[in-house]
This record gives sequence, structure tokens and C-alpha cells, in this order.
Amino acid sequence: MSIRHGLLALLERGPRYGSQLRTEFESRTGSTWPLNVGQVYTTLNRLERDGMVAQGGQDEAGHALYAITDAGLAELRTWFEKPVDRTSPARDELAIKLAMAVGAPCVDIRDVIQSQRRHTVKAMQDYTRLKAQALVAVESGGARERDDVAWLLVLEQLIFQTEAEARWLDHCEARLIRLSTTMPPASPSASASGSASASGSASPSAADPAPDPAPAAPNPITTTPAPASGGAR
Repeated sequence: MSIRHGLLALLERGPRYGSQLRTEFESRTGSTWPLNVGQVYTTLNRLERDGMVAQGGQDEAGHALYAITDAGLAELRTWFEKPVDRTSPARDELAIKLAMAVGAPCVDIRDVIQSQRRHTVKAMQDYTRLKAQALVAVESGGARERDDVAWLLVLEQLIFQTEAEARWLDHCEARLIRLSTTMPPASPSASASGSASASGSASPSAADPAPDPAPAAPNPITTTPAPASGGAR
């Protein structure tokens, strides 16, 4: 999340002080990305250093006000016009967790997937409930309608994101099922084969009973299908 550009967008509406910017930022995003005052003032100082904001006096309560400059407006327009870069996606903890769980001897990847699926479905239900509340607020046309619309858009993005995550978890489970049926079992250990050693030991006689075949090693990637989770809107 670009705090830098978010603050510039708020300052475009007029001069603001630090705590006011923090409150408006969290109100606009529904506190999805909470800020602390230290982050706000650190960012403002950097923007001022770069010539994108300037201090413009004080309000009646003595708060130092910041205003956007022409350079800041140009930076903000460029940010709005430029697509978000996807060539270097952010690291996804869930994707990394599943990648590391594949073949890990101490982990049953089925448990990892099922645990995450339960959490994802609950998150979808929570977001859907919040979306219903946001819709009521938007339709009522209150004084904070702009913030309510912004929060609704954020919520819908979170809902789409969790729906996609649920579908991806189902896909991962199906993929692991297919791999478990096509991957060859691990070969038995040479020490259990009863073959002659390099020193040239004699072969077992025909009278000796043939050893029982060693059981095939379990496939390290096994799973059972679970009912697909449905998305909520």
C-alpha cells in the first residue's frame, strides 16, 4: 500500500495536519490498513523534502498544516494513470507455506489446506456481512458517503480475493490428488534387497525361502478430496 500517494490524494482536497490525515486515511479504507501518527509524519517529512508538500501555517488549534504542491499534484496524477505493476508480485505467505509443505516429512499438507480453507470461508462470511452494512450506509446517502463508497470498493476487493483463494486451495488439493496417483513410489533400500555384497557373497540356494517383498514406500504427496468451498457475495 502506498501511504505516500494516499496522503497526497487526501491533501488534494485541501490542507491537513498529521492526525487528521491518519483519521481520514483509515476512514477511507475502513481501517483495513491502519496507520500510526509516526508513519504519517515520517511520510510527510519525506514528501516535504521531495518538494511534493509544504507546510502552510496552522489551524485554529495550532496544528501544523500541510498542503500539496504542483510537484505533488503531478506525482499524484502519474500514480493514478499508471497501472499497478504485477511483474514483481508481493510475496504471498500462503503460497510459500504450501510450497514448503510439499514433501515436508513433519507436515500433512492436507491439514494445512483444510485449516486455511476454514479460515478463508470465515473471512468471506465476515467481509460479506460488512459489505451489507456498507451498502446500507451508501444507500442512506449520509455525510460520509464518499468514505462509505471507498470502503465498499475495498470490501468487494477483499471478497473477490478470498473467493479466488478458496478456488486456488481447491485446485491445489485436486493437483495433489492427481500427483499422488502418477508419482512412482520410492524404490526400496538396497540394504533390504538381499543382494550379494561387493565382496562376492554366494547367491541364496533354491531351498532357501524367498524373502517377502518389501512394501512400497508411501507416497509423500497424498490427500483426499474435500467438498469445494463456495464463495459468498
